[in-house]
Amino acid sequence: MSAPSSAVTAVPAAESTTAIAHFAARLSFETDVSDVAADLAAGVPDVVVVDTRGVQAWLQGHVAGAVHLPTGEIAARAAGTVPPGATVVTYCWGPGCNGATRAALQFARLGHPVKEMIGGFEYWVREGLPVETSEGVSRRAPDPLTAPVSGVPCAC
Repeated sequence: MSAPSSAVTAVPAAESTTAIAHFAARLSFETDVSDVAADLAAGVPDVVVVDTRGVQAWLQGHVAGAVHLPTGEIAARAAGTVPPGATVVTYCWGPGCNGATRAALQFARLGHPVKEMIGGFEYWVREGLPVETSEGVSRRAPDPLTAPVSGVPCAC
């Protein structure tokens, strides 16, 4: 009896040096909701979290501590919103939306260091992180399929 073929290794994994370059590059372009939440909670200077969605989405709820700058307004308003040299973290609805990517491109074209928050607002909410509306700041229970429910960080 022959061994089953592997869907994982049908295309071999990259060599270590290639993998290092790839994963290091990804981390230079992306951050996750847990790291953003930690920086906001610690008051880390020179990190500006930007919600790139429209007004109705912003009013529905947004990352507590974010600034609202829809993608179409970045070119006109970035200079008055983001301090020079600050790292911008863009987010939109979620992983099925590339609005944060388009916004990150706009900030990069303006010369800002920028990262995209993977998972977007969807995963921010699903991990039970602070959401702000006109009624104040609240948290929802973490989704047990996306975040530890014990309050302990995943430690990844």
